[in-house]
Amino acid sequence: MVDRQFSESHLAALYDPLHGREGRDDLAFYLPLVMSAGNVLDVGCGTGALLHWAREQGHTGRLVGLDPAEGMLRVARRRSDIEWVLGDAASAERYRDFDLVVMTGHAFQVFVEDREIRASLAAIHSALVGGGAFAFETRNPLARAWERWIPEHGTEFVDATGAVVRSEHQVEAPVAADVVRFTTTYTSDRWSRPEISSSTLRFLDREALSAFLTEAGFTIDEQFGDWDRSPLTPASPEIITIARRP
Repeated sequence: MVDRQFSESHLAALYDPLHGREGRDDLAFYLPLVMSAGNVLDVGCGTGALLHWAREQGHTGRLVGLDPAEGMLRVARRRSDIEWVLGDAASAERYRDFDLVVMTGHAFQVFVEDREIRASLAAIHSALVGGGAFAFETRNPLARAWERWIPEHGTEFVDATGAVVRSEHQVEAPVAADVVRFTTTYTSDRWSRPEISSSTLRFLDREALSAFLTEAGFTIDEQFGDWDRSPLTPASPEIITIARRP
């Protein structure tokens, strides 16, 4: 969710400078999966970095990016050889015959309510062919990543205009159950005022995640604890899952 005071188009313009493809271990993990699949749907594709990279690497199949933010898709559409669709994860059921569905950037965590999780997983399951895979990640709640989301751990980056921008998180306390609410404040000496966005994320543990996937008709092929494919342990920062529609 983005605050009204924060322009969606401005957020989209900041996304790639802040989360650029260079150094993103998650995209490096997903790219071989995309390259080995014929038809791929990227749910919550954002600015389209993963699918752009796949085309650059010679992927010749059908690539579709689905995202609920028009501002993000405007950036993604700089490549016209990929299908870009405005919509949320639940709308994926309108599409069929994908060998692979991916969700990157911890997008799965925006599903806060049980009904959102169930509707999204059902739609993704419908979009896959038999034997098709769903690859995604969510932060391991046991690692308590939100405890490091404090202003002192802010990040500075340079945006497309050359302005130095600082990004800082502030978590709302107390954290309730497995739901974390926080704000992100962006500041720059070149701006007249800060820009603020608000977010709510759900941190499902391994058991709860597995239960939702099983209920939706998926089987879990593999789970990893980090982008180097290390085993999932209580100390792992991630729960990276490759599930399959039987």
